[in-house]
Amino acid sequence: METSDLVEKLEDRIDYKFKDSSLLVSGLTHPSYMNERKINKWEHYQRLEYLGDAVLELVMSEYLYKEYPSMPEGELSKTRASMVCEPALAFCANKLNLGEFVLLGKGEDATGGRKRDSILSDVFEAIIGAIYLDGGFEAAVKHIYRFVMDGIGERTLFVDSKSILQEEIQKTPGRTIRYELVSEDGPEHDKEFTVALYIDEEKLAQEKGHSKKNAEQKAAFEVLKSLGITGKK
Repeated sequence: METSDLVEKLEDRIDYKFKDSSLLVSGLTHPSYMNERKINKWEHYQRLEYLGDAVLELVMSEYLYKEYPSMPEGELSKTRASMVCEPALAFCANKLNLGEFVLLGKGEDATGGRKRDSILSDVFEAIIGAIYLDGGFEAAVKHIYRFVMDGIGERTLFVDSKSILQEEIQKTPGRTIRYELVSEDGPEHDKEFTVALYIDEEKLAQEKGHSKKNAEQKAAFEVLKSLGITGKK
């Protein structure tokens, strides 16, 4: 896909039209892409990610300060950290299918970079930084509220799915939960793991992930949803 088509498609998805589309291109560009093609006409995403991280932290800090007036500083910091941690932001990025837009070098792409949480979370923050530079603070806040704040409960449920499910099962004495590795496929640098989740020896879910932990997390998330636990505020 041409870069211009990539920009237009993502602008439609995030419902924001850039005045300077090169900012969005920079936000999507991994260093490996620039190095491989010897491009120097725009930046890669790391500086924008630095800026977007700061904007996101400020917006989340204000949100929590207003939303939880009796919460002490230490708890505010812990809550904010959980809401903007790498898995949480990668979850937001995956909801947008952001991986399909990232500009990667062939080597990075071949080793699963398009699905890697660290890259997805960084690009997600870089886009926030790009919107901030292009449209100002209000535009960035609007984007954050739409794609980070919306669905906080579901995202928290996903990130903490294993511990939440464990707590839920322990409410009934004697119940057991276990995860079983069904298979691992693919080359060493890009494996896909399939994990089954059993409760009281009954198989309730089977999910794939690019790590055993991620597959377990997905399985726990599906079971929680099947139990009617949505994480909504």
